[in-house]
Amino acid sequence: MNSQLTAFITLGCTSGVLNLYLCLYVFLQRFNYTKIAHLFISYTALISIYCFASAFGLIATTLGAIKFWTAIQYAGMATSTPLGLLFIMRYLGFQLTRKKVIALLSIPFISLIMVATNDMHHFHYRVFEIDPVLGSPYIHQEIGVWYIIHGIFTFGCMFVAFLLIVKQWKETSKAYRKQLIALMCGQLIPMVTAFIYLLGLTPQGVDPVPMVLWASSLLYLWSISSSRLFSVMPITKDVIFHNINDGVIVLDESSRLIEFNQSCNQMFPQLSRSMFGMDFAQVWLQVTGQFMPFNLKAIENTQEIELNHINRTYQVRISALQHVNHGNGLLLIFTDFTEVKKLQHMLEQQAYYDELTQIYNRRAFFKHLETYEEATGFTVVLMDIDHFKHVNDTYGHATGDQLLVHVVKACQSELKNGQFFARYGGEEFVLTLKGYTLAEGEKLANQLCRSIETSPLMTIVGTIRATISCGVAEGKIGEESLYQLLNKADKALYAAKEAGRNRVHVYRE
Repeated sequence: MNSQLTAFITLGCTSGVLNLYLCLYVFLQRFNYTKIAHLFISYTALISIYCFASAFGLIATTLGAIKFWTAIQYAGMATSTPLGLLFIMRYLGFQLTRKKVIALLSIPFISLIMVATNDMHHFHYRVFEIDPVLGSPYIHQEIGVWYIIHGIFTFGCMFVAFLLIVKQWKETSKAYRKQLIALMCGQLIPMVTAFIYLLGLTPQGVDPVPMVLWASSLLYLWSISSSRLFSVMPITKDVIFHNINDGVIVLDESSRLIEFNQSCNQMFPQLSRSMFGMDFAQVWLQVTGQFMPFNLKAIENTQEIELNHINRTYQVRISALQHVNHGNGLLLIFTDFTEVKKLQHMLEQQAYYDELTQIYNRRAFFKHLETYEEATGFTVVLMDIDHFKHVNDTYGHATGDQLLVHVVKACQSELKNGQFFARYGGEEFVLTLKGYTLAEGEKLANQLCRSIETSPLMTIVGTIRATISCGVAEGKIGEESLYQLLNKADKALYAAKEAGRNRVHVYRE
C-alpha cells in the first residue's frame, strides 16, 4: 500500500471518527438540546457510515468487495445529504411535514437500490471496474442516467441548504452567526469538493469528499462549544415577522408597499406580492374596494376603521420606520378589534339600554345630560302610563310588558333625531328636548298623548286602550341641579294625574 493511499484512508477514517464522536456526543446530550438534535444525530451517523465505508473500500482488493463497500457508502452518503437539508430547514424554523420528509428521502432510497443492483441494469454505472492502469482499489467508472439524477439531487440539496443559511445571515443576531458559519461550511466544503471531483481535478479513481469532512466536523464542534449550537437556537426576524398575530404592512418613503406579513395576508386575502412597489392608496382600493380611510401623514397615531364588506373592525397604528438603507418609511400595524367591538357593543347594550323596550335606560339618561355644556337650555318631559298596575293585575305581566313596548313604539313614531327618549323606571319614561322652550315641550307632550290614546294595543286577550300623563319642566344646566329640574317635572306629572290623567301639566313657579 503506497503512502498516498494510506493518507486517503487516514483522512477518511479521521472524518468518520469525528462524525461518530459528534453523533454520540449529541445523542448523550439530546435531553438538554432542542428538537433538531435528532436530525443532527442521524445526519452525522450517516456521514460516519459514508466515511468508514469509503476507507474500507480503499482497503479492498477485489471488485466484489469494492462494490459491496460502494453500496454501503451510498447507504450513508445518499441519505445524509437530504437529511442535512432537513436539518438546516428545521434549524431555520421551517415546518417539516411528513410529505416533505418522504419526498426528500425517496430519491436516496432509489439511488441505494440502483447501486446495489447495478449489475442487473447499469442505470447508475454503465461501467464499474478496477482501473486497468492503477489497479485495485482504484476504480474506473462511466456514469449512467441515474448517476446524473442522483448527482443533481445531491448537489441541489447542499446548494439549497447553503442558500437558506446565506439568506438568513442579515436577519440573525451577531451572537448566533458562529452557528451559521459552521452550518454554512458544513454544506459548502463537501459541495465544493464534489464539484472539483466532477471536474476531474482530484486523484483518479478515488472519492475525495470523505477525506475533507473532518473539517466540517471540527467546525460543528467549535460551534457547539462556542455558541451553544442546539442549546440555544436563533429565531430569525423573518420568522418573528410572519408569526405576529397582528397584520403588519411596511411602506417606503413614497408610501409604496414593500412588505407585509402572513397575518396581514389572512386579514386581506386579495393582498399579493405582485402589488409590491404600488402606491398604498391604490393597493387599499384594490384590496378593500374602498378609498383609504386613514391618514398616512398622521404619524405615531392610532385610528379605527370598519370594513363593512367583510364585517370586520381594525385598529390601525401608524409609526415611522427607519430602513436599513437609511430611508424613511411607515409601519402599519392592523389589530383585529371586531370581537372587542362586539363585546363593547354588548356591554353598552346591557349598561345603557333597557332590555325590554330597547331604548335608553335611566343610567344612559343621566350620562347623556353630562354631555350638556354650562348654560344649555332644555326641556324635560316625564311621562307615566295611566293605570298600568291595573293592566298587570288584570291581564298579567306578559301583557304589561307588551303594553310597555307598544307605548315606546308609539312615542318613537312621533319623535325626531336629537330628542333623547329613555325608560326612567317601571312604567315611567323621560324625554329631554335640547333647545326646546317650555311651550314647544308642552306641544310635543300633547302630541304623544294623542298618539298613544288613538293607538290601542291588540292582544290575544282583547284590545287594551292606554293613555299617559306627562309633566313638563324647563331649565338650564348650571342654574339649578338636574335633580331639582326632575323634581319640578315630577310635580307637574303628579298634578296631571290628580287632574284626571291622560293630560299634560307644565311646571310653573
